[in-house]
Amino acid sequence: MAPAVHATVPHVVLLPSPGAGHVAPAAQLAACLATHHGCTATIVTYTNLSTARNSSALASLPRGVTATALPEVSLDDLPADERIETRVFTVVRRTLPHLRELLLSFLGSSPAGVTAFLADLLCPAALAVAAELGIPRYVFFTSNLLCLTTLLYTPELATTTTCECRDLPEPVVLPGCVPLHGADLIDPVQNRTNPVYQLMVELGLDYLLADGFLINTFDAMEHDTLVAFNELSDKGVYPPAYTVGPLVRSPSVEAANDVCIRWLDEQPDGSVLYVCLGSGGTLSVAQTAELAAGLEASGQRFLWVVRFPSDKDVSASYFGTNDRGDNDDPLSYLPEGFAERTKGAGLAVPLWAPQVEVLNHRAVGGFLSHCGWNSTLEAASAGVPMLAWPLFAEQRMNAVMLSSERVGLAVRMRPSSARPDNGVVPREEVGSAVRKLMVGEMGAVARKKAGELRAAAEMASAPGGPQHQALAEMVGKWKGRG
Repeated sequence: MAPAVHATVPHVVLLPSPGAGHVAPAAQLAACLATHHGCTATIVTYTNLSTARNSSALASLPRGVTATALPEVSLDDLPADERIETRVFTVVRRTLPHLRELLLSFLGSSPAGVTAFLADLLCPAALAVAAELGIPRYVFFTSNLLCLTTLLYTPELATTTTCECRDLPEPVVLPGCVPLHGADLIDPVQNRTNPVYQLMVELGLDYLLADGFLINTFDAMEHDTLVAFNELSDKGVYPPAYTVGPLVRSPSVEAANDVCIRWLDEQPDGSVLYVCLGSGGTLSVAQTAELAAGLEASGQRFLWVVRFPSDKDVSASYFGTNDRGDNDDPLSYLPEGFAERTKGAGLAVPLWAPQVEVLNHRAVGGFLSHCGWNSTLEAASAGVPMLAWPLFAEQRMNAVMLSSERVGLAVRMRPSSARPDNGVVPREEVGSAVRKLMVGEMGAVARKKAGELRAAAEMASAPGGPQHQALAEMVGKWKGRG
């Protein structure tokens, strides 16, 4: 089918996968396209697996950006304990007929039609629909270029090795990337017997259907990886990559009355460790207790966003679930007397904090993080060094990159410190790592690097900067097809 003819106002359709960490950057990208590049945009979400956090990310879209949702599809045939990724991939594939109908309706009802289709990193199966309809198609990769490079390598890894990733005898060394031990590769490829393994292989192949990749990163974070990837793209190995990050929300004055901000206002500059393991990260009951004891023993000030613990799944919070029965207070799982003993030096809050505003507060000097990419970009943009505590997805490889000499933003919480009997990092190790970040030499080095990354992030997203130039180039390509 021939490409549709476009009007002068480009219409971009974005398809983020479920999860606030995917919907929020899609909303940021759509806002950039509408506000600074003369586009209109439609964000297409999934009714399946949606949460209140997804909706909040779409609560204040600018003029020219709208949102719609694909109909719910049945997942009754999937096991109750099926992996997150398998559930998401199943939803993506089962809604493809509905997506096709939606794109056809845009092509037939609007003078702008669909200028470009941007599928999320977990939705490349949808690129085939756009290809069938003659629509330029791209992957909006909400994580980093290192992660994309490893996922593109997954089909080759599957055919050239037979052992589990954790048993690979040598590190995986890809062009421009930090070396990765097999155990640091993304979670879903760690078990060949799980159905999600083959789905990840198909994901890597589906990426090759794209006309290009829009990556939520910037040069100072991944310079060597970007240079190497561009060389491969120039040779036709991969579609081209465009760095459009950091897509980070600006701090809002509306958070000034939040309990976290009011408490931070009373603390000395750079003295507080912000502790938050993301919207999906979940600790066990035992690990929650050890983290609390470690924070207390560290002698450092802290602000801790506490989520419900789970002994079943480190990603149990991803879709807002709570397997702790009728208990609706995650603070009740903290050790007895913890709040009283740490009063004044620490503040524990349930479930949520205004993270961007917290990280940009003068009192915050460190961030104990799961190394999710959105949180990482927010920390870098605020100039806050990190203590890396990866949990699932691509977070372990992020931690490797962030703690490497080339990035240097993070101090690593070593997995070897976990107790071999239960995988729990003991309080002594937690306290020691916190002190290293907040008052140690390693933390001072990371703090200096964080300041450099903050300046680079500001430059990348400034008017006329690399982010603007990359998006302007993309929009120019899309208009040129009209």
